Amino acid sequence: MTIPSGRTVLITGGVSGLGLAMATAFAANGAQLYVGGHISDSEAADILDQLRTAGAAACTFDNADLRDATAARAMADKAEQMMGSVDILINNAGIQHVASVEDFPPEKWQDILDVNLSAPFHLTAAVLPGMKARDFGRIVNISSAHGVVASVKKAAYVAAKHGLVGLTKTIALEVSAQNITCNAICPGFVLTPLVDQQVRTHAEKTGLPYDEAGAAMVSEKHPSGQFMTPEQIADMALFLARDEARNITGSSFSLDGGWTAQ
Repeated sequence: MTIPSGRTVLITGGVSGLGLAMATAFAANGAQLYVGGHISDSEAADILDQLRTAGAAACTFDNADLRDATAARAMADKAEQMMGSVDILINNAGIQHVASVEDFPPEKWQDILDVNLSAPFHLTAAVLPGMKARDFGRIVNISSAHGVVASVKKAAYVAAKHGLVGLTKTIALEVSAQNITCNAICPGFVLTPLVDQQVRTHAEKTGLPYDEAGAAMVSEKHPSGQFMTPEQIADMALFLARDEARNITGSSFSLDGGWTAQ
């Protein structure tokens, strides 16, 4: 699955887990990458080397604080200036906090809404003029199964991810006359390094083999009994970025092993 080489991709949260898998997939297609994240300069240098080796035509790192609206818009502006364009925007950065509604710290509520919902709004607003001028743009918002259904003690995350699905639809309608699309991917449990560690911890606590511990965890939500992989999500993002996907817009795609079909 390929996209035209030379496209510029701005991806937030692109330095680990799902975000890094998507950045690597676009790198393998010869894209120019402008990658956001919160890591040290030395770690960022290693990630950029990894992406160049994967095939990126060029790549740059940005540690913008996406809780800040001005910083988010400045990130998009810098990407345009340094890379020449932003053809594909992937709003992937996300944070989480678990607590009941009455115990939820107000500052955590605000941080989660700022990063998971407001930052995609600000980044999209900043890149749309350039996309319209070039008559091409692909916006992919990484929502969640929690953008479709809810779980207890995740009020801010669920609210933000539901909001991101709604934002996706509104953006799609507003740019429907141009060659610009906006879609959301709603993953279930993805076997990232963080989740892998959770499986290993569960295996240690229960005495189960790793595979059985993982199956026990994922089967609580996924009827398939299988985790999604970062590469599967990356393939979907690549598909939505293709020229052939120009008439797919305003849609949300559940990649969740059947979780939200229940």
